[in-house]
Amino acid sequence: MAATDTGTARDAAPADPLPLFPLRTVLFPGARLALRVFEARYLDLVSECLRTQRPFGVVCLKSGAEAGRQGRSVELEQVGTLAHIEQVDSETSGILHIRCRGGQRFRLAGDPEQRANGLWVCRSTPMAADAARAPGPAVQRTVDALAQAIASLSAQGVHPFIEPSRLDDAGWVANRWCELLPVSLSAKQKLMELDDPVIRLSLVDGFLRDKKIVLE
Repeated sequence: MAATDTGTARDAAPADPLPLFPLRTVLFPGARLALRVFEARYLDLVSECLRTQRPFGVVCLKSGAEAGRQGRSVELEQVGTLAHIEQVDSETSGILHIRCRGGQRFRLAGDPEQRANGLWVCRSTPMAADAARAPGPAVQRTVDALAQAIASLSAQGVHPFIEPSRLDDAGWVANRWCELLPVSLSAKQKLMELDDPVIRLSLVDGFLRDKKIVLE
């Protein structure tokens, strides 16, 4: 079967409890996420999300494995991001390639539980979306550097971010840089959790200047 668009504009509210997909990655709101799904529990999860037009939750693994037998010990971060399925490709039997879009952040409300099929679920509470804040003059070089990176990649036929670009939005600029930065998962997690997008962008700006990626 060829790739199929799912029409995420009709997405319903998240399920309660929220099905979780633990990964060794930090998903930021507005980010693109591609997954290769082959375990039965996650194939069932994708099928249910497609049927109900509901997202699932992506949480970063602090310890443990992404895949494997039920009952294996894992430790999850407490804040994750909803993943809305945008495209599904099932050309290979028993394997799905899905493309998702990062949505609203959430906080786990209690201890995750593992169902009989191995799927992790947990009650969750939504976190507020970033307030629309313009980047200040102090971080303009960081904004310009991102615009240049996007233009350079686009010229090579590479489009890493979901369009349209929102270079006038501090949270969007910070999140896109966070996807690119070569920093630890724990650092990305802390940045993703920050409530103030201006502070997040300021921290990113400081890192880029320290590493001479952005010059004074």
